[in-house]
Amino acid sequence: MPSHQASIASQVNAETIEQHQYDVIIVGAGGAGLRAAIAASEAGQQKVAVVTKSLLGKAHTVMAEGGVAASLGNVDADDSWDTHFYDTMKSGHFINNYRVAEVFAKEVPDRVLELETWGAVFDRTPAGKIMQRPFGAHSFRRLAHIGDRTGKELIRTLQYKVIHQAVDVYQEVTSTALLVDAQGRIAGIFGYYREDGRFVLFRAKAVVLATGGWGKAYKVTSNSWESTGDGAAMGFRIGAELMDMEMVQFHPTGMVWPPGVRGLLVTEGVRGEGGLLYNSKHERFMLRYDPVLQELSSRDVVARSIYKENQAGRGTPHGGAWLDISYKPAAYVKAKLPGMYEQFRSLADVDITREPFEVAPTVHYTMGGVRVDPETCATNVEGLFAAGEVACGLHGANRLGGNSLGDILVFGRRAGAGARAYAAETAWKEIDPSAVEREAERVLAPLAREDGEQPYHLMADLQEVMTTYGGMVRSQEGLETGLARLQELEDRAGRMAVKGTRAYNPGWHTVFDVESMLLLGKSIMLGALARKESRGAHWRIDFPEELPEMGSLNYVQRLRGEQVVVEPTPVPKMPAELARLFEDDRAPGVRRRAERSGEGREGR
Repeated sequence: MPSHQASIASQVNAETIEQHQYDVIIVGAGGAGLRAAIAASEAGQQKVAVVTKSLLGKAHTVMAEGGVAASLGNVDADDSWDTHFYDTMKSGHFINNYRVAEVFAKEVPDRVLELETWGAVFDRTPAGKIMQRPFGAHSFRRLAHIGDRTGKELIRTLQYKVIHQAVDVYQEVTSTALLVDAQGRIAGIFGYYREDGRFVLFRAKAVVLATGGWGKAYKVTSNSWESTGDGAAMGFRIGAELMDMEMVQFHPTGMVWPPGVRGLLVTEGVRGEGGLLYNSKHERFMLRYDPVLQELSSRDVVARSIYKENQAGRGTPHGGAWLDISYKPAAYVKAKLPGMYEQFRSLADVDITREPFEVAPTVHYTMGGVRVDPETCATNVEGLFAAGEVACGLHGANRLGGNSLGDILVFGRRAGAGARAYAAETAWKEIDPSAVEREAERVLAPLAREDGEQPYHLMADLQEVMTTYGGMVRSQEGLETGLARLQELEDRAGRMAVKGTRAYNPGWHTVFDVESMLLLGKSIMLGALARKESRGAHWRIDFPEELPEMGSLNYVQRLRGEQVVVEPTPVPKMPAELARLFEDDRAPGVRRRAERSGEGREGR
């Protein structure tokens, strides 16, 4: 055994690892994780904990600004669950799991009203009901909101509920591995405290992954530092299936200038409140790309339109488009979009009540993720559940704005309830001590290497590769080149070295972020190679058309040793009563309103 490995082994053997035991552990403290914790701890019969690498209240959920999509019908009485279902499936280009979308559309109004009973303070209509605003590709005004700070209010409300439900919270703990028993069933989690590097072992009957997406694999992203794909990568390594990994959403409006804030989200609420998009010739170019929905077209359409305008030489000085809401009264803008007003004033020295501002597409959301059961959010690994952005099935090829906050509420609850029911009926599983020792040695290895690859350099190279070859515009040649580059990075990643100790060492933390994002980056590119068409957020310039035969397929990925295997899998067939909703090219609520008013087909 090399001397540095012997040193690591002796260090592991000498260390007393802190241990805890819970019936259900939720990894992640965003909206999905907190809602899962609330459901798992209901009735007080299960011991529940939340483990988060960040702080309670500091999750990526706070970046969701525009609102929660729910067919409350407070502003447009014709809205309904079937219309929301129709919009969700259509926006997802029909590779969504219909049952996931059906459950979501039916349950999300109750989850929003539930939040209100727990203290969420929504904006109100003159009649005192929850206010709802329009959003891209929604048939009606559907988004319940709190100005443009909806995610913050959602997290605030859920965290207070969690605290009062006696859920234990472990903050600033990095989880590095899910532990299984000899039969491959969930038995616990291994991790370390980010403050000082102390190891911690959690025994668990059930684990809920609620770790969010992996937008930080890209150079320009609206995602915060937490979004490195930890949960999906850990689940994948122990046998969980991934699906739709090729589907990465580019939000059409991120900040462009100054460089330090490039990619920071500009909420779709700006367009929902009347913001207009212009090119450098002051043309409203969305009238050309989508004459019906215009600025409120779906995100994939708007993002590609901005890209095409730049390719045609009609882009703004920093490669984007102008977004203008200055024609609205200043008081209206400040009341409806206080966060955006302050964001541009403080970060870009721009007053959005007086002038247009530059925006450009930014990586925002990952539609793919861990494959789960629609009813319980169980994965194919016994005892493992997943909810929120880390899971997949609801959004298909493109997510509707506002559906993410509803997703975490509906399926966070179902995942927590599923984990609670499973834990109540199962026994504790044995953890092999040698597996714990091996993981501890693996985690310490970068600190023991005297020379090696710098993790920050690898992260920058990874982001460059993903942006160049696996970004919004893809091709066979580019994806194959990107995969070859990722393999080179993977080889280098095995030699990552970090200076210093385990205490307060961000370079050490970055090692595990890089490992997760390399694995998921490979999955994105392999999925994109397999889907030889353009659909939703997936744009292949060598296969520019959407092919009907590929609309019946999802691409499921499994890890076989070190190899990622991609297999086409039939999209679940929609039952007749739901399929009939799509026999007309109008959403059900729009059709009913037109028929009632006698407008006929022209009523759209």
